[in-house]
Amino acid sequence: MNCQSPRGNAPLIEFALKGLDKCWMPNAGRWSHIYHLDGRNQPNESVPESDVFYTLNVLLGMTRVDQVPATIHMKAIFRRNVIHLLKLQVPKYAFGMAMWAAAELDEELPASVLSHIEAMLADKRNWFAFSAQDLGMILVGVTAQAKRQPLPSRWVPLATALYGFLNEHYHCPSNLFFNSPRGLRRHFASFATQTYLTLACYIYGEFADHRPAIELANSATRKLLELQGPNGEWPWFFDVPHGTVVDFYEIYSVHQYGMAPAFLQLAERHGVPGARNALTKGFRWVFGENQMHQSMLMPATGLSIRSQVRSNEMQTKTFRIARSICNATLGRASGLADPARLQLRLECRSYELGWILWSFGRRSDLPELTHHSVFSEQVRI
Repeated sequence: MNCQSPRGNAPLIEFALKGLDKCWMPNAGRWSHIYHLDGRNQPNESVPESDVFYTLNVLLGMTRVDQVPATIHMKAIFRRNVIHLLKLQVPKYAFGMAMWAAAELDEELPASVLSHIEAMLADKRNWFAFSAQDLGMILVGVTAQAKRQPLPSRWVPLATALYGFLNEHYHCPSNLFFNSPRGLRRHFASFATQTYLTLACYIYGEFADHRPAIELANSATRKLLELQGPNGEWPWFFDVPHGTVVDFYEIYSVHQYGMAPAFLQLAERHGVPGARNALTKGFRWVFGENQMHQSMLMPATGLSIRSQVRSNEMQTKTFRIARSICNATLGRASGLADPARLQLRLECRSYELGWILWSFGRRSDLPELTHHSVFSEQVRI
């Protein structure tokens, strides 16, 4: 893989493609789980079940790039990796990503993978085990397949049923989404929960011309805009019934430049006030307009720093869980921490760069982001 050839892509897109070149593992034929930024000799770390999912996510993003490097054979990479979903212990949402990427690539799913998905979704009792990320990604994938195949399609009624399940079991009057349909963990949800279900409602609503689904997504977006931090931070953890932030950390770069823009561009289209401003403010966080006054981008390599995290929580979630439960019990919202007690997580994950491609590959209306000087000055590899 080589990103040297001049192309017509925006500098932001070239930045992400350059980073993905670093994350590519030629012997495995996929992108890595982690690229470590601490100077080690072998920076790419492989976790096969994660590598495969991240690779599908990257391919999804590349479907929105005008000029993909000629050495990246997207369909061949897809075929090589998608079959591994049946050989590895992947989460259920990976199959949703496979459906979504296949549809955008105009590629058939292998029969064995398709049979597995059909069996997983045939019994609605299985759906109660879905996390929000599972359901959101699966609904998007099913909807993408329904778009691709001429009507009538077996995917259309399935998409309708999945959306109905989402509306009944994951929507909360606070306008945030629950993490799961039942259980104690249900009331505590991450920003990823909000992203995937909001995105799913928008995508299904547009496909089915179902205004209630779009309004559900609009309501969730408006709530998230209320909870965005003063520097554009997207909080990590929420008390869903109370509609409050119970812990801001970790604050992840991918949420700022990739995942939030994925649903905010749809919120813009559907008239949510402030969606565009929230997108640009959130993106500026990675330029260094954050508590640490630290750019999260590495232009020379096309990589980004994963997150800002409390220094004593780099290796454990125990304190974060305890803090969240305490805040929820006391009905107390979390604020930002003392920046002197924050630390950078020095790694980059390939799917993060894939979300840049998806969210900005077809945008030409935000040159202050896509053509920012930090990308224009990047050093070619």
